[in-house]
Amino acid sequence: MKTLPTLLTGGLLLLMTAGCGRAPAPASATAAPDAAGTRSFEARGVVREIAADRRTAVIRHEEIPGYMPKMTMELNVRDPAELAEVSVGDEITFRLHATADTHWIDGIRRVGRAPAVAAAETPLFVPEETPELKPGDPVPDAEFLDEHGRPVRLSDFRGRAVAFTFFFTRCPLPDYCPRMNAHFRDARQLLLSRPDAPTNWQFLCVSFDAAFDQPAVLARYARAYRGDNPDRWLFAAAAPATLARLAPRLDLMVIREAGGFSHNLRTVVLDPAGRIFRQFDGNAWTPAELAEALVAAARESGAPGDAAEVGQR
Repeated sequence: MKTLPTLLTGGLLLLMTAGCGRAPAPASATAAPDAAGTRSFEARGVVREIAADRRTAVIRHEEIPGYMPKMTMELNVRDPAELAEVSVGDEITFRLHATADTHWIDGIRRVGRAPAVAAAETPLFVPEETPELKPGDPVPDAEFLDEHGRPVRLSDFRGRAVAFTFFFTRCPLPDYCPRMNAHFRDARQLLLSRPDAPTNWQFLCVSFDAAFDQPAVLARYARAYRGDNPDRWLFAAAAPATLARLAPRLDLMVIREAGGFSHNLRTVVLDPAGRIFRQFDGNAWTPAELAEALVAAARESGAPGDAAEVGQR
């Protein structure tokens, strides 16, 4: 299982923090997107890590009013040359731009040196010492609380191919959790519009922020992606005890820092017998790839049983 430093250098960091150890600096935000649909924000923060190619930087930034609270995040750098005179530990100002699909920063200026502040990183759960699963391995059963306030288990979907991913609703940048859910939306549309597609498939989006992502929150969030059509797409939340059993088997990492989260991205496709058919790591896969994997998995021989009732949730 990978450690947090590996997560930081792997390009999959998303970390929400409650504070940075100093008073908030003022930040301004545009009231609306520009003509191209880009929202832009002035921001200030401390550099925690810089990638070797200087195309990304981990920045612990102050609150950005109207967009997101204090966080530590790996941000895309539009012009690597802007980091030429910047080092880890420097305090910087910058401009954050976000579209519907991605984000980047520019206008980076070094404004000082920040005092060292120890990060209060603790695991959300203590993972069990179990080996990571491989394609063909059965995934242990797990129970979640769904958007309707009902318990749902992975075993409820036996007989269907299942695609599930992990997220939390307060995740702000479009190319992290929102991209996972948007890809699920687009993959589902591909399946629904494909005449030869099998019908024994299911999408499941699992929040690891169970304390905040209560059923009512999940239900509101779900409507933003699937509208009023919940066909074969369910949102749920996993308790820490469930994550402790499931996460290490999928190399899923969730770490709490000052009440927030750092996590990597894992999307898993199960065949109808509950075995791993394919796992997508990171955020570079496409909806078409997910749809094709689900079609292929659904055609695998699975466990007997009718999962129609669950599929309508």
